[in-house]
Amino acid sequence: MRAIAGTDQLSVTTLPDPEPEPTEVVIDVVAAGVNRADLLQKAGHYPPPPGAVDTLGLEVSGRISAVGRQVSTWSIGDEVCALLAGGGYAEKVAVPAVQVLPKPLGVDLTSAAALPEVACTVASNLFDTAHLENGELLLIHGGSSGIGTHATQVAHAMGIRVAVTARTSDKLARCQDLGADILINYATDDFVQIIRDSGGADVILDIMGAAYLERNVKALRTGGRLVIIGMQGGIKAELPIGTLLSKRAAVHGTMLRSRPVEGAGSKAEVVATTRRVIWPLIDEGTVRPIVDSTFPLDDVEAAHTRLDSGDAIGKVLLTME
Repeated sequence: MRAIAGTDQLSVTTLPDPEPEPTEVVIDVVAAGVNRADLLQKAGHYPPPPGAVDTLGLEVSGRISAVGRQVSTWSIGDEVCALLAGGGYAEKVAVPAVQVLPKPLGVDLTSAAALPEVACTVASNLFDTAHLENGELLLIHGGSSGIGTHATQVAHAMGIRVAVTARTSDKLARCQDLGADILINYATDDFVQIIRDSGGADVILDIMGAAYLERNVKALRTGGRLVIIGMQGGIKAELPIGTLLSKRAAVHGTMLRSRPVEGAGSKAEVVATTRRVIWPLIDEGTVRPIVDSTFPLDDVEAAHTRLDSGDAIGKVLLTME
């Protein structure tokens, strides 16, 4: 099969076709999502977890072509998408059956590759971790990103007020179209003041890490929850503990890729929550995949450049067909 190899300079190579372990399926890949984690791994800053393949790619869509002998939930020919620990930039990938999701109704198979990583991130962090509830205020940093565009739609559909940050008026307008109520240009606006004027955030979904830590805590309301899922703004900062204590607030840090396949806090649990909470919204068309652009596998460097530019709205995909 054709796959992407290398780190600093990516190139197409030929690798043996994968064979499923007893609890795995093999997917013939139609499309793969491109994520910032891929850019970090390419640069040598985010190695795959133990046991995972070195090939980049954390999500795919496609058709099942082989089934492990202990798998009864999927059949050859099923159209699916899947969350991976790696290996998505390839024509075939083996994945634990518990990490596979059915292609949603009304979504084409290519666009389905835009869903697993964002949907599982949103489900696990906003609901399993932050316990976001109807009527609360959610602040999403990076509202025009793949995660941001998905989280905005899901939260809006569930009766949650949504505030987003983005750096251009065009991006903010797109976020508004998806259901955002409060639009913040982080280049010119003070998000802390705007959120405070709105009563404070019940939940903040943060991709920045260190750079926003103190301001995020200030923006929380009493009982608020800050969920940090990225480190684009650095990894070290001082935590204003006095403010945190006075607000009876909480700071959570989570990562999806390093979770075990099964057990407490596992990818299996996350995928199950995603299918229960978010998949019905996609099936009915209330939430849809937001695809910025697609690139053929041979143009993987161009796909990375597009994502790294910060100009993308929604997901960047690689296609195999």
